[in-house]
Amino acid sequence: MNIIKRELKANMKSLIIWSACIILIFVMMMSEFSAYYNNPAMADILDSMPEAMLKAFSMNGANLTTVSGFVSIANIYFYIMLGIYAVLLGSSIISKEERDKTVEFLFALPISRKKVITSKLIAAVINCFILLSVTGITGIVATMKYQPSKEFFKFWALSIAAIFIIQIVFLSIGMLIASLLKRYKKAGAVSISILLVTYLLSILIGLSDKIEFMKYFTPFKYFEPLYLLNEEKLQGVYIIISLGIIVVSIIGTFIFYPKRDLHIS
Repeated sequence: MNIIKRELKANMKSLIIWSACIILIFVMMMSEFSAYYNNPAMADILDSMPEAMLKAFSMNGANLTTVSGFVSIANIYFYIMLGIYAVLLGSSIISKEERDKTVEFLFALPISRKKVITSKLIAAVINCFILLSVTGITGIVATMKYQPSKEFFKFWALSIAAIFIIQIVFLSIGMLIASLLKRYKKAGAVSISILLVTYLLSILIGLSDKIEFMKYFTPFKYFEPLYLLNEEKLQGVYIIISLGIIVVSIIGTFIFYPKRDLHIS
């Protein structure tokens, strides 16, 4: 049996639901943007907010009346949503055999656990890429009504690249957590907790310059939307850190999962 096809089929329903949610968010977001588009008076909304709050949520310097500025503010929600999808997928795709009580069936096949991990990893990356593609295409279609500039398309391309990196970071973390924990039921909760803690840390860093050095510990600070919009590039140091996290997590998964006791009941 082809494990990759098996995993893609098993995760198809959740992928469709997540894709529908992404599309719905874009519909609501652009509906709201219609009130801001080319309306200078609406820009005063951000100006009236405390500077600390704007910085905490990476909203300082954004122009709500342009497509690029509005989407840059909303980008963090796509970071979070696709990050949540990836980390839950990573933790569940490793532990699902115990949850679904299919351990005996899977390992009755003439393949090693490392081959199983490789196949599951490939399937998970494909799922992440499909959801990412839905996000990217929907973003372009949803904004076409407002005649976005070349600046927006470059910003959106960088954003999609950043989201994909964040996805794979959290996917690999989710897989590692599921490989380390003895009980599969805890894997999802622990994985999502790590994501939420890193997001809260990014907010705290925005509120206080004293802990700015901790930005290296939260992927949500690696590719800030306004930086992508203004500088038109991804920072190499954060790409390297992200790759480091991914490599370490995947190697850890290959080390610990084969040693893990799998519970049938």
